[in-house]
Amino acid sequence: MLCRKLLASVRSVRSELIYQNVRTGAHFTYIPQTPNPSLGETSKLNMFQSINNAMDIAMEKDPSTVLFGEDVAFGGVFRCSLGLQDKYGSDRVFNTPLTEQGIIGFGIGVAAAGTTAIAEIQFADYIYPGFDQLVNEAAKYRYRSGNEFNCGGLTVRAPWGAVGHGALYHSQSPEAFFAHVPGLKVVIPRGPTQAKGLLLSCIRDQNPCIFFEPKILYRMAAEEVPVNDYTLPLSTAEVVREGTDVTMIGWGTVVHVLLEVAQMAHEQMGVNCEVIDLQTIMPYDSATIEKSVKKTGKCMVVHEAPLTQGFGAEIAARLQEECFLHLEAPIQRVTGWDTPFAYIYEPFYLPDKWRCYETVKKLVEYM
Repeated sequence: MLCRKLLASVRSVRSELIYQNVRTGAHFTYIPQTPNPSLGETSKLNMFQSINNAMDIAMEKDPSTVLFGEDVAFGGVFRCSLGLQDKYGSDRVFNTPLTEQGIIGFGIGVAAAGTTAIAEIQFADYIYPGFDQLVNEAAKYRYRSGNEFNCGGLTVRAPWGAVGHGALYHSQSPEAFFAHVPGLKVVIPRGPTQAKGLLLSCIRDQNPCIFFEPKILYRMAAEEVPVNDYTLPLSTAEVVREGTDVTMIGWGTVVHVLLEVAQMAHEQMGVNCEVIDLQTIMPYDSATIEKSVKKTGKCMVVHEAPLTQGFGAEIAARLQEECFLHLEAPIQRVTGWDTPFAYIYEPFYLPDKWRCYETVKKLVEYM
């Protein structure tokens, strides 16, 4: 008993230190979204609050919903589950042992039994011990039974991407690993409004979903978020800025980098860039990006993950197949490097606005 109390104390202290150490190391300017009047009354929320709000709504409307993971009972290291155990009790919001394989395996089991399961992995970097459970069990559960049983009520949440000081074990973007697996949906929001609507869609979707949350946006991204229960469609990309000259495709944090680059390109070169937020990595909305590239003839794909075998390679290959006769320049990728994520060299690792801007110039000047 003493050992268990000591372990719990150490974990709580560790989580509190991580929380206190979260600070903005932003390499971009966050641009709030204009609220959609059709979604009704709004309230100003940052991204971790909007995620909390989405889980609150899900738990209130579906009594079978449970939330579990390391330290979620007191709110988690980023406070996304703050207050939910007080509201719904320890039977529905509870801590787990420090074992990602166990968290996901348990989630598969309770989802297969008919429960709506929200599993939190404390950092996306630590999802790898549960990789086998996700790709060999959760993804195949429905297929192997001929749809007689499934674990479609499982959503796995995880903080994702660069945060300004995370170094090699707290900054990774592993979406491409899971995009290769039929049966999983992989979703990444760019801000509070998308986080709430897309998370509610994942929780209610009848397929296992992985929901990666850009942790640098938890506190720096704030906007007027609809108060009501609403969902946003999965597998639908959003054109967040229309343009005619270059298509720029990204997801999560880099969408804000691209919006800044689009403004720079317009002001300094008179180039009109179209910015697309993919939102769902798999299955992704190929129709929207193909339509855009056929219009502009030039395209770049941007992500924080390394270049080789990153998801940008899949997009480039698809566009080359479907839009070849419309392309006026080779498709460009601006990404992280093929190295472990750097600490002191993080500013050089990330696809910042200057690298992206130079790539726009390269595309525009291509002969």
